[in-house]
Amino acid sequence: MKAVTRISAWLVTFALFGGTLTAQPLPHSVLLLDQYGGPLPWVGIRNYIFRTLLNSGRAVPISIYEEYLDLNRFAAPKYKDSLKIHFAEKYRDKPIGLIVAFGPLALDYAIDMRAALWPNTPVVFGEAAEDAVSRSSLPAGVTGTTISITFAELVAAARTLDPNLKHIALVGDSLENLPAYRHFKEEIPIVTRDLGFIDLSGLGMANLQTQVKALPDHTVIVYTTINLDRTTGVSYVPAEALSLVAEAANRPIVVSTETFVGRGAVGGFVLTPGVVGQDAARLASRILDGEDASTIPVTTNSVNKPVFDWRQLQRWGISESRLPTGSEIYFREPALWELYRWQILSVLAALLMQAALIGWLIYEHRRRSVAEVRSRNAMAQLAHMNRLDTAGQLSASIAHEINQPVAGIVLKASAALRWLAVEKPDMDRIRNILTDIVGAGQHAGDIISSVRAMFKKEANAKAPINLNNLVNAVLALLRVDLQKDDVRVETQLDDGLPMVMGDAVQLQQVILNLVVNAADAMLAGQPRVLKIQTSRSASGMVHLSIEDSGPGISPPDRERIFDPLFTTKAGGMGMGLSICRSITENHGGRIWVLAAASRGAIFQFELPAETRTASQALAA
Repeated sequence: MKAVTRISAWLVTFALFGGTLTAQPLPHSVLLLDQYGGPLPWVGIRNYIFRTLLNSGRAVPISIYEEYLDLNRFAAPKYKDSLKIHFAEKYRDKPIGLIVAFGPLALDYAIDMRAALWPNTPVVFGEAAEDAVSRSSLPAGVTGTTISITFAELVAAARTLDPNLKHIALVGDSLENLPAYRHFKEEIPIVTRDLGFIDLSGLGMANLQTQVKALPDHTVIVYTTINLDRTTGVSYVPAEALSLVAEAANRPIVVSTETFVGRGAVGGFVLTPGVVGQDAARLASRILDGEDASTIPVTTNSVNKPVFDWRQLQRWGISESRLPTGSEIYFREPALWELYRWQILSVLAALLMQAALIGWLIYEHRRRSVAEVRSRNAMAQLAHMNRLDTAGQLSASIAHEINQPVAGIVLKASAALRWLAVEKPDMDRIRNILTDIVGAGQHAGDIISSVRAMFKKEANAKAPINLNNLVNAVLALLRVDLQKDDVRVETQLDDGLPMVMGDAVQLQQVILNLVVNAADAMLAGQPRVLKIQTSRSASGMVHLSIEDSGPGISPPDRERIFDPLFTTKAGGMGMGLSICRSITENHGGRIWVLAAASRGAIFQFELPAETRTASQALAA
């Protein structure tokens, strides 16, 4: 009796105190009463949106006090009375300008507590079902927004997932214990007239998991909320209870709450906590800014939006094409393009650049190859023309070389005929004469073959060559011209010179051009000395130098002497030395010119040596 008297005294005192406060302008403070027992995912998002929007743009922030009533599990009158005493003491020195109640149970409690503690304080509510509010007689100073969760909408989502839907299984606490879903009792018989209805509400978790493992085909589970297993007394966070059901279920699950998407449900037309928090903040701001709550009508939250879990769609083989227009897909695993778009673009750009570069290089290589073929053909043509031009200069020497063996053949043949006419010819002597005739004929044939090879246009195959032999062959061809021009030839040929691999005709042309040029350079002076030397260089190359005693070549001209069309001769073509360089480089060698010690110029070239020496090649 004393306790009741004490409670009554507290309530009267606080009511008078509260009434005094409300006569003044509303304090900038909000008491938020939440039906649930703690900051669940839904509650956390909703309250965060509410706090953020309510204080947005305000110079002086509004104080917000959050209280979790846990009325889903504790609804006894004594518990509610104890909360009143607790709040009366807790907020004795904290004036409350507005009460915000989330959930129908919190709304009923807020109206009841306001009458005792803050009679004139306005109330804003949210998360109350339309039918619950319509049945209530709301007192003055109370407004808010209702939510619309219908069983028909959940079944519509189920038909979206399974066009051949035959059964609906209801999973959750008993509807009597879920104010937001209590109206499903009237809807279920109407909505499921053409469907089989499997009522699994109110079951203990163990039994429920067994039941959802064996549901028939073309069944979709409708999950409301599980707060308490009444068979064991175990409390659950609704989203965590959903995860336990989803692990065991053999059929997809639809829900009406956004925070359940991602915990095993496929999705559905869901209510979002952000919308609830936003609508409550909008009303609270209007009232705190001076608007009378009694003049603000009760409205309904925005239409629930279709939201689905991509992972569950994949699990149950549900095509996105079945989903309603405007559906939002959560937890979609991004494709490689979405994850690595810039990396892929960079790689593609690099590949394209590389392909373009490769294409350009192939084109350039082909163009260069064609140009090189044309250049080699042109060089071969010019070399042939150069040899033909040289042929005129060599005509006298060739005639002289051939005339000697031919004249010898005629004389010796005549002598042989005379000796055969005698009565007893000397056969040994005749045999010797005929042998000489054969040798002279072979000599003439060798000269002709050498000259023919010299002026052939076709390139010969490379073979081991004794460079000393080429030097001697060239000097033999030019002997008459050199003697006529009073040119003294001095040779220093290395007998152990290694062989070189090359085209004998082309290398012979190089030596011929260099000797002819040297002889021409000495025509205007005396003495005329031509020095030819072969040796093996320090790097193992076969080296040949041709030195003349002419006027020499100026340094600027030495830099350009091997360029095409450059010549120091009055009637020269400017191609001979260019051809020499081309032939030398094609044989893997090089050619250059130096000034002689006293006067004149020294043309030199070197070629890669064979492993065999000239004497070894001859012996072979």
